Amino acid sequence: MSNDNGVAVPSPGEIVFRARGLTKIYDMGEVQVHALRGVDVDLVAGELVVLLGPSGSGKSTLLNILGGLDTSTGGEVSYRGRDLTRATEKELTEYRRFHVGFVFQFYNLIPSLTALENVAAVTEIAKDPKNPEDALALVGLADRLHHFPAQLSGGEQQRVAIARAIAKNPAVLLCDEPTGALDSSTGILVLEALERINRELGTTTVVITHNADIARMSDRVIRLSSGAVAETYRNPDKKLPRDLHW
Repeated sequence: MSNDNGVAVPSPGEIVFRARGLTKIYDMGEVQVHALRGVDVDLVAGELVVLLGPSGSGKSTLLNILGGLDTSTGGEVSYRGRDLTRATEKELTEYRRFHVGFVFQFYNLIPSLTALENVAAVTEIAKDPKNPEDALALVGLADRLHHFPAQLSGGEQQRVAIARAIAKNPAVLLCDEPTGALDSSTGILVLEALERINRELGTTTVVITHNADIARMSDRVIRLSSGAVAETYRNPDKKLPRDLHW
């Protein structure tokens, strides 16, 4: 089965990411920083997973390696059986372009382009992308198509960034502190957009946060501490974003 992008869609329950013994060491002059220390993790198709932990726990490093933005020092990581550890830069570029959507804390929108144009700019590199208008409607911005970033609130800009990420029909959506620059009420609107994408499109969604309340909306929580997986558990009582408070 393939999505509109011509990319095979993972079947429900399929292991999308598998990491074993994943390590990452940064050389900082005479000091070595161990960002990851032997991480083992599986991520399953269609689930909404939260990587939970304080600053410096290794969350972003792990996400960047899964997304092909960084490489590990040791261990192995695969995407649907494809070895990312030994992939060439060309292969990683193709992987990022067609399989993964990214959402970061800061929106990185092009100020001189409207919301619609910001989304359309990314769809030009996809094989058969979503209609940009449909992507913006999915995140509740059908009435903001022709607004420039400066005319949008922070939450609206982040939802444009989410629409941009999903417009190329990625199998996986990786989100690094997507509500980190937003207040609680605005952040909940962003989380509702992510939850809807996961539920309606079946997009495997990974959200980094240090906020334990946000973790309550996920299917599964992977808690990191000092570069290692400290705990993994399923949410027995998964909450809707509108029921979260922080």
